[in-house]
Amino acid sequence: MSDRPQTPLLDTISLPSDLKRLSDGELRILADELRAETISAVSETGGHLGAGLGVVELTVALHAVFDAPKDKLIWDVSHQCYPHKILTDRRDRIRTLRQKDGLSGFTKRTESPYDPFGAAHSSTSISAALGFTVARELGGACESGLGDAIAVIGDGAISAGMAYEALNNAGALKRRLIVILNDNEMSIAPPVGAMSAYLTRLYAGVPFQELKSAATSAVSLLPQPFREGAKRAKDVLKHSVVGGTLFEELGFSYVGPIDGHDLDQLLPILRTVKMRATGPILIHALTKKGKGYAPAEDARDKGHGVSKFDVQTGEQRKSRPNAPSYTSVFAKALTDEATRDDRIVAVTAAMPDGTGLNLFGDRFPKRCFDVGIAEQHGVTFSAGMAAGGLKPFCAIYSTFLQRGYDQVVHDVALQNLPVRFAIDRAGLVGADGATHAGAFDVAYLSCLPNMTVMAAADEAELVHMVATAVAHDTGPIAFRYPRGEGTGVDMPERGEVLEIGKGRIVREGSGVAILSFGARLAEAEGAAEVLAANRGISPTVADARFAKPLDRELVLDLAKAHEALLTVEEGSVGGFGSHVAQLLAEEGVFDTGLKFRSMVLPDAFIDQAAPREMYDAAALNAGHIETKVLEMLDAIAFEKPA
Repeated sequence: MSDRPQTPLLDTISLPSDLKRLSDGELRILADELRAETISAVSETGGHLGAGLGVVELTVALHAVFDAPKDKLIWDVSHQCYPHKILTDRRDRIRTLRQKDGLSGFTKRTESPYDPFGAAHSSTSISAALGFTVARELGGACESGLGDAIAVIGDGAISAGMAYEALNNAGALKRRLIVILNDNEMSIAPPVGAMSAYLTRLYAGVPFQELKSAATSAVSLLPQPFREGAKRAKDVLKHSVVGGTLFEELGFSYVGPIDGHDLDQLLPILRTVKMRATGPILIHALTKKGKGYAPAEDARDKGHGVSKFDVQTGEQRKSRPNAPSYTSVFAKALTDEATRDDRIVAVTAAMPDGTGLNLFGDRFPKRCFDVGIAEQHGVTFSAGMAAGGLKPFCAIYSTFLQRGYDQVVHDVALQNLPVRFAIDRAGLVGADGATHAGAFDVAYLSCLPNMTVMAAADEAELVHMVATAVAHDTGPIAFRYPRGEGTGVDMPERGEVLEIGKGRIVREGSGVAILSFGARLAEAEGAAEVLAANRGISPTVADARFAKPLDRELVLDLAKAHEALLTVEEGSVGGFGSHVAQLLAEEGVFDTGLKFRSMVLPDAFIDQAAPREMYDAAALNAGHIETKVLEMLDAIAFEKPA
């Protein structure tokens, strides 16, 4: 407790309404204390640091000027919301961030009335804010009332198609809507694309800002007949310098750029906007990710995601891995394959580090493409390259690939194009919680004609699946793998091409068969060992490898040779187990008396916790598999796992 910062002014703040009694000078002091408290809290919990530090002054200004929760403050992605949570009656729980039964690392409607809209994926804020605006004007009602809607969106997030769609719609509707562009020139990865270049031109230099100010002052001194001509000249000057104002063309009044860390600029502008705005308005605020904490400012990713760290040095307390991460195994395997096949290219949607493609890009910069926060485009871009004879690997997290589903169906599967989908973060992901869990990809991909779907049981299998995807030119193929460390198995020097639609037996047994799809295989093997040692039951354990096409021969042989068959997967209902059940039903196997059960993720969103705790909540750990086997065999009384 003694290491925590002294925050005498912040200690007097419980709710945003408490900021109304503070002078502007006191608000500046409050911002400094809020930054220190944010750094201290995240040092104990880990989490998203840089994004929150970059909006400390903006958070203070917004809550000082507007009237939350009546006014709806909507943070895009919301990984920058920790200072907001501290000011909105959650400071006493801020050191439970991203922990079991603690505060979410993102905004969450069920957590606080000050979180009017939940988020963790990008580019949703303007659409949601426009929805609140229309609800206010058409007589909608909510417990806290409906006031202004303010969307805070980053320069990376505003490059996504959904943000453009919302801007276009908002400009056409002409409702009073406030959008704050938090422009830090740094999303998770350095921003890419034409929008980034456009924003850079908007504030290319201080001299333009000074010239613009001088021009405005000069016009006011001219006699009235000359003012209109001078105004036109000023507009020509403005457009020649910045290349036009896209936001104004979309129907928004544009204010900025302004210094997003200067409360002397933020407060009067926000107060004026609150008092006078009649239609949609965009405030362009320049900020610095990691602002005010040197280790974050100096980090390549500006301290985007950190583990627990020492506040004085910034040194993170990362545990030493026992095995390589699945992500690094994928990146190494793909890079190795690319040295032998110059048609291999890689695509990521603003997550080069998260997917490991930064390593591929270092080796093959002309064959690696970061399309920005644009999963839809990334999928169809990959489809175009596949149609052009390349071998694209589209590396996107399971939870983010959901955003490009229509493109997967229409542009890839329907045309049977050989796009290779590398699906990271399959299954439950720990501290990021339900918003980032890879729960649904097996179900939403395995139902598609032409699609091949694999899941790696361990890191060695992942290497083989990369090689298999390289060799597969007859249609789209996907392989999924979890977040975190592998299991520590021996690694092959080079991947082997697997036979499509063929699984493997990993443990011979009798009575009951456990058919695993994906990284629960180690848990299935652990359950089998305990059953053999303690119960005299020796299950067969198999690794399906493929959800589509199913290994029909393996499934039917297991069903024929065993009294009971259990499938295990870290995906939702409608996935692998459902396909196995469909096959068994079609073949009339259930008529023979086979006992069949399927273990899947529950029909619920599971809140953040340590991964093992999340799988306990999902009842998918070894003890749960053991229990399910005993239930299927009607075994004698037994103790269920805690």
